[in-house]
Amino acid sequence: MRHVLVVDDELDAAESMAMLISDAGFTVSTARSLNDARRQIALRKPDLVLLDLMLPDGSGMKLLDGDTWCDDTEVVFVTGHGDLESSVQALRRGALDYLLKPVSAEQLMSLLRRISRGPVHDIAAIGAGSQAARAVAPPLLGCSPAMQRVVAQIERVAPTGVTVLITGESGSGKELVASTLHARSRRHDKALLAVNCGAISPNLMESEIFGHERGSFTGADSQHIGFFERAKGGTLFLDEITEMPLDLQVKLLQVIESSTFMRVGSTQVQTTDVRIVAATNRDPMQAVRDGKLREDLLYRLNVFPIHMPPLRDRPEDIPVITEHFLDLISRREGHIKRFSPQAMEALCAHVWPGNVRELRNVVERAYVMAPGVQIDDPCLPQTSAAPQALEPVDTGGPVMSVCVGESWADIERQVVLATLDYFEGHQQRASYALGVSVKTLYNRLRDWSLLPQAAMARQRGASGLSETMGLR
Repeated sequence: MRHVLVVDDELDAAESMAMLISDAGFTVSTARSLNDARRQIALRKPDLVLLDLMLPDGSGMKLLDGDTWCDDTEVVFVTGHGDLESSVQALRRGALDYLLKPVSAEQLMSLLRRISRGPVHDIAAIGAGSQAARAVAPPLLGCSPAMQRVVAQIERVAPTGVTVLITGESGSGKELVASTLHARSRRHDKALLAVNCGAISPNLMESEIFGHERGSFTGADSQHIGFFERAKGGTLFLDEITEMPLDLQVKLLQVIESSTFMRVGSTQVQTTDVRIVAATNRDPMQAVRDGKLREDLLYRLNVFPIHMPPLRDRPEDIPVITEHFLDLISRREGHIKRFSPQAMEALCAHVWPGNVRELRNVVERAYVMAPGVQIDDPCLPQTSAAPQALEPVDTGGPVMSVCVGESWADIERQVVLATLDYFEGHQQRASYALGVSVKTLYNRLRDWSLLPQAAMARQRGASGLSETMGLR
């Protein structure tokens, strides 16, 4: 049977974790100091150590030194006082993970599954019935003030049934926030269903969300149960909510207000019990002004707003996230690799228009490219360096002019088009200069019905772009 050692000088915290671990089918022992932990390890080698960083007789890091440590024992650092330096040091020392207190039952379940060779009892469902828990969210990494605010907001709102609206750029981790909200809610033992409103055809979206009856439209050969019914008792995550057709937004508002709906082609009223979490990479108020989001729906969704900061606004989190991704890849591939200090500096200097999603892709590519244990600068893609500031260019006249009193939307449009003009219609380079993701730039051009013109202008060059978009 697998054995776990909990090292924590806080008696209540240690006993709570020990009880959950025991109920999950593991043997467990506790220690309240470094010396006590060394004695416990000498008595029985643990498969997993949950190790507090701050102990009465020194830092938990010291337990990794000396002859008492076992090479095949996994260690997870647990602390109530997280900081960037200690988290990076822990991961570099080979720690499996780095968690902030309080550690949830879902996080414990995830850890035990990772080290277990056999079945693990469902500790997340203790006291919540016999149905197995489905929600184990990946960790929200980062010790920056911006990320700590996000974590604090999640901890506050997760146990409630309040509707949440998550904003943030593409790739910043909005889906992870939604998963964490669900995993830490009272609905964690029910389903979490995600609907990408921008990926479903507008003609099929109503049927997918609310379901339909057989024969309700051409091709409806059987009854279809929609997301609201399938997520009963759980959480429904509506991603890219501003891409939902306006007529369907009206019906969604009615469901939120009445907790009832009807399948397409039916007159029978269905009741629903789901928690709504929505997300968008747009400015919600600007989406209202642009006619992409109903104002009354925004007020019902935006009861508790959470903004996921872009990676460029929290560069101190980059080493922690990078080491996390690298550790996952190393364990999956069976070979441990590490970034050189110079490569890590290059990663921290990049503006990351694709945010965490882009960082993960770069880490995976760098791992593959590195011939040895160390990942150096040449293993990074050329775009991993921060783009240099643009030099002033004489364009022969003003590219754009702004008048006092112009709306923010008009100014934004002029700036975007002028930047595209400078880069000859190259959307990726323009997005770097504007500090937004390519997807955000694409969405703006689509809203302005300029995608075909932008594509043609890129083929013709800068002069064609200016003429097509009316800048000159």
